[in-house]
Amino acid sequence: MKTILHKADTRGHANHGWLDSYHTFSFAGYYDPARIHFGSLRVLNDDTVAGGMGFGAHPHDNMEIISIPTLGDLEHKDSMGNKQVIRQGDVQVMSAGTGIQHSEKNKNADKEVKFFQIWVFPNKKNVEPRYDQKNFSDIDKHNQLLTVVSPIGTSDGGVQIHQDAWFSLGKLDKDFNTIYQLKKDTNGVYAFVIEGNVTINGQQLNRRDGIGITEAAELNIKADSHAEILLMEVPV
Repeated sequence: MKTILHKADTRGHANHGWLDSYHTFSFAGYYDPARIHFGSLRVLNDDTVAGGMGFGAHPHDNMEIISIPTLGDLEHKDSMGNKQVIRQGDVQVMSAGTGIQHSEKNKNADKEVKFFQIWVFPNKKNVEPRYDQKNFSDIDKHNQLLTVVSPIGTSDGGVQIHQDAWFSLGKLDKDFNTIYQLKKDTNGVYAFVIEGNVTINGQQLNRRDGIGITEAAELNIKADSHAEILLMEVPV
């Protein structure tokens, strides 16, 4: 087993006033040659957007873009004609493929919106752009690792992307133990602690810590407090 540990306070940070963003991997003005990506996982941004503010229309291509809100309401518009609001409990995916334009805005003027923006390199280029969004209840995530993202064409649940990648969310009670079995032996897992404290394969992790694990068939996970975690299994 090989691991790479990223403590929360080692992330890149940019505060633009309207946007307060923490970068696990190199992004925009933050560059660390040792932290470009973890396999096909390219971006993991922890964003807070002020009331009424947001990202104007901008282009993407050949990237799988996943958004996971944790607070507030994020309004999405794109060149495919989609206009949606994504909220806590939702997971949204956009396959940029041959190219799209989209914007993201805090729908509310009086409160922040917080969300994770995640980019995954696709396994196919120049696909037709697509959009999907699903809601997952806290009950479904309680003391289990619920699949919320899976490869296109599988029946594994969640929204689907053009990559042999599986994302799982879990809301775990203190002292709860579970095992995550990797779907493919050539994949690795990047585990990110959204809230609380957990131990994964013997490594203690705290809020917003991340750890990349490769050359392991499974993850042994123990919640040291009430915790919420995100597992991203991706090709490495």
